[in-house]
Amino acid sequence: MAALRGLTLGPAAALLRAEPGGAGAGAAAGRRWVRALRRSPVRVLPPREEQRTAAPAGREPAEPKGARPAPEKSPAGQELRYEKAEPGDRRLGKVVTIAKSKKFRDQHGKILLEGQRLIKDALDAGAVPQTLFFSTVGHLKELPEEKLKKTTLVKVKFEDIKNWSDLIAPQGLIGIFSRPDHAKMTYPAVHLQNSLPLSLICDNLRDPGNLGTILRSAAGAGCSKVLLTKGCVDPWEPKVLRAGMGAHFRLPIIANLEWESISHYLPTDTQVHVADSRDPRTQDKMEDVSGKVSSYGWVSRPYNLKAQIGREDLAFDSESEEEGTDEAWFPELDSQCYHENWTPAPAAAVVIGGETHGLSTEALRLAESTGGKRLIIPVVPGVDSLNSAMAASILLFEGKRQLQLRKKQESKRQTLPALG
Repeated sequence: MAALRGLTLGPAAALLRAEPGGAGAGAAAGRRWVRALRRSPVRVLPPREEQRTAAPAGREPAEPKGARPAPEKSPAGQELRYEKAEPGDRRLGKVVTIAKSKKFRDQHGKILLEGQRLIKDALDAGAVPQTLFFSTVGHLKELPEEKLKKTTLVKVKFEDIKNWSDLIAPQGLIGIFSRPDHAKMTYPAVHLQNSLPLSLICDNLRDPGNLGTILRSAAGAGCSKVLLTKGCVDPWEPKVLRAGMGAHFRLPIIANLEWESISHYLPTDTQVHVADSRDPRTQDKMEDVSGKVSSYGWVSRPYNLKAQIGREDLAFDSESEEEGTDEAWFPELDSQCYHENWTPAPAAAVVIGGETHGLSTEALRLAESTGGKRLIIPVVPGVDSLNSAMAASILLFEGKRQLQLRKKQESKRQTLPALG
């Protein structure tokens, strides 16, 4: 029996100790159990020290008392590890509050994204996540696991996310990302395949909702890029991101540009056109133009441009001022209705002015230098002009129609000689 020390004998030991029928019967029973043990596998119990360090297969090793619990694994890939926020953990509140500040975004190069779809689009486009707050592990299942391995994952209560979310119905997922660089992004192949030689230039757009809607329309129309001049609202502001519905990760968005550098981001021989709702040549000169600029939305107005131009730039004489001609205030541009052909050049760009100040003189000068035109979207007299988002959508999808029609006609002309 000495050879069996350290073995788990189970009920055999009990039978050896108390076998009814006397010592002989007990000895016989003991021999039967020994033969059974020889034919059966025996589990050797390791010392207690080894039991603490070696855990059974399929289970995590037990932590010593007083030690901090190890990060838990997500059930999706069994590799992602996350930590649970302790009661009183204020990281989420601090991060959300700071990330909503434009100053912080500019200084630290971080943005805040919220929602499953927006975060997934960002990850697919190559945006770099830093911290991800989620309320249930199921939120991680729909995200690409390989792109979250270097991300700090923190599980928090849904109530905490709800308290800090700007959404009416929060999804329980908030991410802090490095500010994306358009040159390093990987945009969807389907967008690149359907991209058109059509660019959009936003001139001093300050309404976050309008800019987000414009970006969404630009992505839907197949624009090649969107350029934002200085004075436009930050495209990475949370309100713009929500209104954009993922457009930020479908086409290049280049912000904070000086007008002198705009042409460097446009293809060669690009014609730049500007949006308007009234032809200044046919406008009734007796019309009262003393109303508020904001009542005309994105439309450029002569009386508005005068306020934008510095006195050193006013190139007009007293005679033209007395006559009240509009030529003194902005460069001359030919006007045409928006549905007439304005895409004969290899590439085209459209400028949408801001809601408050309208088109800037720099936009008009760029359009004049490229042979561009005023694209008129007529409205019923007495009706205020369309806002910038609606005007941009109309012009971009009209430009898409014209470019696709031109491409179809060119391909048809190329096939006719082959058939002949």
